Amino acid sequence: MPAKPSDIERVFHMIESIHKIFSYTENLSFDEFYNNELIQDAVVKNFEVIGEAAYHIGPELKDKYKKVDWRKIQGLRHILVHEYYRINPEILWNTRDKHLLNLLADLEEIIEKERKSPEDE
Repeated sequence: MPAKPSDIERVFHMIESIHKIFSYTENLSFDEFYNNELIQDAVVKNFEVIGEAAYHIGPELKDKYKKVDWRKIQGLRHILVHEYYRINPEILWNTRDKHLLNLLADLEEIIEKERKSPEDE
């Protein structure tokens, strides 16, 4: 059985899922997204991965990077998994449009800072 991912590996999983969401929705209008359940399902799955990875990141890393709204990320995942009947394509689209680029930048910053060796500082 493979070892559980480290916090940094989980951050990479989040980044990978963000890239997938952008890839799946590239060049789509909201109407095209709204009318394509297959793409909606793919986007939902990747938001779930983002939220699940965030949930399993340890408190030490979360405390160190409070700029990331870990609770909101986990909350969206909770809705997608447990309150699936509340899923609204418009909320997914707006989250993609208004929050994912900033989250991606924050996660990439975490990777950059955590990968620096002590000699680099």
